[in-house]
Amino acid sequence: MTIRRGITPLLVLLALTGCSSGQPSNIQVGEVKRAPVTEVVEAPATIGARATATLRSPAQGTVKRLYVSEGQHVDKGQILATISSPQARDQLKQARQAAKTPTASLGTPSFRVASLDTGAFDRALGKQFERARKEARKIEDARARKQVLHAIDVAQAQQRAQSKALADITAQLGRSISGALSGMTSGLAASMSSLQAASKGQAKAAMKVAQSTVDALTIKAPFSGVVTLGRASGGGGGTGGLTSLLSQLPVQPQQSSGTGTQVATGVPVSAGDAIVTVTDVSRLTLAANVDETDVLLVKPGTTATVELDAVPGATYQASVTGVGVTPMEGTTGGVSYPVQLRLGSGAFDDGGKAPTPKPGMSAVTRLTVRQAPDAIAAPASAIVTSGRESVVWLDRNGTAERRVVKLGAQGEAVVQVTEGLSVGDRIVVKGADSVRQGQALS
Repeated sequence: MTIRRGITPLLVLLALTGCSSGQPSNIQVGEVKRAPVTEVVEAPATIGARATATLRSPAQGTVKRLYVSEGQHVDKGQILATISSPQARDQLKQARQAAKTPTASLGTPSFRVASLDTGAFDRALGKQFERARKEARKIEDARARKQVLHAIDVAQAQQRAQSKALADITAQLGRSISGALSGMTSGLAASMSSLQAASKGQAKAAMKVAQSTVDALTIKAPFSGVVTLGRASGGGGGTGGLTSLLSQLPVQPQQSSGTGTQVATGVPVSAGDAIVTVTDVSRLTLAANVDETDVLLVKPGTTATVELDAVPGATYQASVTGVGVTPMEGTTGGVSYPVQLRLGSGAFDDGGKAPTPKPGMSAVTRLTVRQAPDAIAAPASAIVTSGRESVVWLDRNGTAERRVVKLGAQGEAVVQVTEGLSVGDRIVVKGADSVRQGQALS
């Protein structure tokens, strides 16, 4: 929920609400004057840090050494802790071996027809042709099989016709069979080659992941900040094998979750357990939730004052850096929008310097959304809402006259009138909601 508030000097308010004698007791008439009007939107907010990163164990193991303590300030790149993980190092060793294992090559198949025994010409030759046919029928490719069988028939016919050319025909038969087998297996060789290349690539990728995991066992600060020690409950170590190597990417800095517990040297950890959280408090931010009825008035650069529950009597300065567009549903059914502010210094009411807040502290933000330093002003009590119109009752020679006005900046007690009134006009400033057209005001 956001609340509109205004700031107007008390003397100005009194000047606008002077009353005249003879008026009904429940009605007061005042003169319109110029006055500064400030419109303020009030919204709940939370102090935030410039950046927060929770660094987690990349693998199962134990805390080998802790180099920092709770609340310590660290610099970017500083070593915070080291994790001992024999499992991660074994997986790296396996991945390196897998990447170095040579792949087997697939040779080109060949077929050779045995030479014929010319001493027992007819019988031996018949056996050889029958053997050739038997081998040819083993060819899975129908087209190749048909070609080879045809070649055998041609060879046998030529042998019967030209016995002297039998040796040449046999050699030609061997070449034909080898060529058919080579064509049939070339696709298989290409597929095997692709699979071997993919396997090699996977092995190299697994080695890189395993190396990154081992490197991440040395936990370093991603930026300068303040350290919080602890680890989230849950998490677990990975299993061996190529699949686990690929799945165990080093955990990136992320928001901590779960219940924090103290960590120390020798404490066992699982993959994903939070070891150290680094918070950059070099620049504090403020996250406010502004109601949908007010958010369109908030722009980057809008100034604000901030009060913290943790620092009573102190006021901090802030300015809007961004207005979100993603709505957040409220408990009452309306929505609000996130507004980011940069938090400045603070001071107590007596002028003393206020302490620096800590991330997570709650606050109330008052955003100055509109200002009119020299406005034609009317008390908020003088404005009557009628449908979509804003109305005042003008004192016209002692008689009430209805006047539609347009408003600008709207303070808590005084509002700016941009159209419908002039300085010096006399209007009803008390009891306006009970006045009727033509009613006697004096």
